[in-house]
Amino acid sequence: MTSTVADVSGRSAPSRSRASGPASRLRTPRRGHSPSRPRRSVLLTVLTGLVLLYSLVPLAWLAISATKTQQGLSRSFGLWFDGDFALWDNIAETFTYDDGVFTRWLLNTVLYVVLGAGGATFLAVLGGYALAKFDFPGRRAVFAVVIGAVAVPGTALAVPTFLMFSNMGLTDTPWAVIVPSLISPFGLYLMWVFAGEAIPTELLEAARIDGAGEVRTFFQVALPLLAPGIVTVSLFTMVATWNNYFLPLIMIKDPDWYPLTLGLNSWNAQAATAGGQPVFHLVITGSLITIVPLIAAFLLLQKYWQSGLAAGSVKE
Repeated sequence: MTSTVADVSGRSAPSRSRASGPASRLRTPRRGHSPSRPRRSVLLTVLTGLVLLYSLVPLAWLAISATKTQQGLSRSFGLWFDGDFALWDNIAETFTYDDGVFTRWLLNTVLYVVLGAGGATFLAVLGGYALAKFDFPGRRAVFAVVIGAVAVPGTALAVPTFLMFSNMGLTDTPWAVIVPSLISPFGLYLMWVFAGEAIPTELLEAARIDGAGEVRTFFQVALPLLAPGIVTVSLFTMVATWNNYFLPLIMIKDPDWYPLTLGLNSWNAQAATAGGQPVFHLVITGSLITIVPLIAAFLLLQKYWQSGLAAGSVKE
């Protein structure tokens, strides 16, 4: 006879010896395949290590080479230090060489980023919010234009842009770099998708019922919810403007309006000119200084950047 045990209500219940039926033959989950313990892949680990090595070796070479003098670059191994540690001297010489023109190039780049990338982010936020939350005639056509603009490389538009700005007399001025940087089709598309997922329509309707206008609804209700997407678009546009080389190359001829990319390239080309003085140690040090703000921006805004990229990936 099967033994029984009494439960709290006084009724008898089968003991555990009775549970040795079909339920006991259910398969138990394998170890290492649960969500908390994902399956390990040796091939994926090796490929990730190769990508990490490919990414870090140039940075290591840049950081190590910035500590060497002009003579030390040629007499030492590339991935190891020279006997003379000249990092601080190289930094000081970078900012003082040629009457401190590097500082002017740095300020020019900041100007292009603040006005160009900042304006592109603001326009992308406005356009993405409007396309995601307002229904108007031609919305599908706008979507097709945006997708098509994302697919067109910027170099294909360089010559028409130069001809247009040349006819307006804006070449060789900062506006020739700032105005084209205001257009970011990818940023607009990204904000369009993000705004559609991050802003509940019911929240906007509640604000309108309470008497808030569209401008107030956008700035006080929608804009705080768009913060992760704004940071994401800002990072993309900032990196694109900070590293922009081809557009300033065809638009700017005056060295006083060079960004860092053109300025460092002009220093690098000095060695190939007649009577030019090679300053490769300053080019390397200037390149190291150039990437420091980008690395700091990614590290400081990493949390918002990751959350912005993950928005809309899970549908409830």
